[in-house]
Amino acid sequence: MTKTIKVANLVKNYITYEKNTGFLASLTSFFHRKKKIVKAVSDISFEVEQGELIGFIGPNGAGKTTTLKCLVGLLYPDSGTVSVLGFNPFERKKEFLKQIAFVMGRKAQLYWDLPAMETYMLVRDMYQLSESEFKKNLNELCDLLDFHKYLNRPVRTLSLGQRMKAEIITNLVYKPKILFLDEPTIGLDVVMQDAIRDFLLNYNKINKATIILTSHYMEDIESVCDRILIIDHGKLIYDGSKFDLKFKYAREKEFNIRVSYKHKLDKARLSQFGKVLSYDAKTARILVDKDKVNNLIKYLVENYDIADLDIKEPDIKYVIKKVFTSVKDEVDNNNY
Repeated sequence: MTKTIKVANLVKNYITYEKNTGFLASLTSFFHRKKKIVKAVSDISFEVEQGELIGFIGPNGAGKTTTLKCLVGLLYPDSGTVSVLGFNPFERKKEFLKQIAFVMGRKAQLYWDLPAMETYMLVRDMYQLSESEFKKNLNELCDLLDFHKYLNRPVRTLSLGQRMKAEIITNLVYKPKILFLDEPTIGLDVVMQDAIRDFLLNYNKINKATIILTSHYMEDIESVCDRILIIDHGKLIYDGSKFDLKFKYAREKEFNIRVSYKHKLDKARLSQFGKVLSYDAKTARILVDKDKVNNLIKYLVENYDIADLDIKEPDIKYVIKKVFTSVKDEVDNNNY
């Protein structure tokens, strides 16, 4: 398949300045400022094929947004190479800009007092779309996002979720090949988050678009993305599938147990099989290592009248937490 994105040994640092508090420190800073170099992105490499759905995750300040800004040409790397659709993003060529979109959940592009339709018509003219192409693309997006009835309402009258839909349409009405999304569901309610996730899956399926998504909502990543990139302190610490991530970092299975009124669960005994997450005599939730799953099932069957038993993989949020914990432990041990 075609490699739409190639990143090799990308490095991006920021220079910040520090000063102490007080009048004297402020006066001194006019003549001498203490400089500090912050390593935002440190020697990361990866490639992306056309049509991939990728979750790009990490804690605050890990380097996610900096990497995306390098990919769309808003920042110039200190070293390393970046190629997107065969272009150097920082050159910002028209042919390149017509094929990408960058949606930031915290940044509005719509005109507050005008209907969203006015912005879409401006985008039509900027990207030199024919009237037929514009109408076709707009209708498709409005169908997917259920947005037809809001096209001619002033943006200020729309809810947060409706404005997010409007922002997405602004970035997709010219049919870009690559979509970069930075926290697109931030602040949205559960229903609207699901709507955005469903839209992204459908848009990818219909248009074969490449999507790179950053989010602190792990449900976004679990629902939408097939492949996950994890960055921490500017370093890429994982690149692979969700399945492999869970297999590598989470050997446990989660048991949700409920017994009949005749019995009372033995918490101390259950804790010998794994970590008891919740317990109230008749029900329990426990994380069990895969090697002990059969032993726990045997114990439950032999000792209880089971009313309900649900066994599932840990959710992605738990797995990611384990990833960052293991990385922190490794860093601490190396420093020691």
